Amino acid sequence: MNTDDELWVGVVRLHARVEHELAAALQRHGLGLSEYRALCHLSTSGAGELRMQDLADLLGLNQSSVTRLVARLEKAGLTRRDLCPDDRRGVYTVITDAGRARKDEATGAYEGTLTAVLDRLSAEQGLGGLVAALRRAGSESTL
Repeated sequence: MNTDDELWVGVVRLHARVEHELAAALQRHGLGLSEYRALCHLSTSGAGELRMQDLADLLGLNQSSVTRLVARLEKAGLTRRDLCPDDRRGVYTVITDAGRARKDEATGAYEGTLTAVLDRLSAEQGLGGLVAALRRAGSESTL
């Protein structure tokens, strides 16, 4: 395995471990990772809304996956759909007050878990250097 392969395997291992723990923390708030991230993107968008395709792009999901995700959020009362006034074929997803509240409730658990797992993994052989490099890069720029 060459150096780039080893680096990439480390990134994938780190990602999987972090995502697993974040998912467990968010589950206690009734959210999955993609649902939480969707609420985050919606809450920071100008009007609390995004076109479905834009949300799919931000989440790295295809159109059918984001449609199912938004349907779950709607069913829980965390978002609602709205038609684009300029293009009746365009659909927006809009965060509700309940969605903002749920996102805010879950943010402490998300951030605390993320810091804790990265701290723990920074001491682990094979991942510690990667965590340190990512933290340095994050402090030097906004990813």
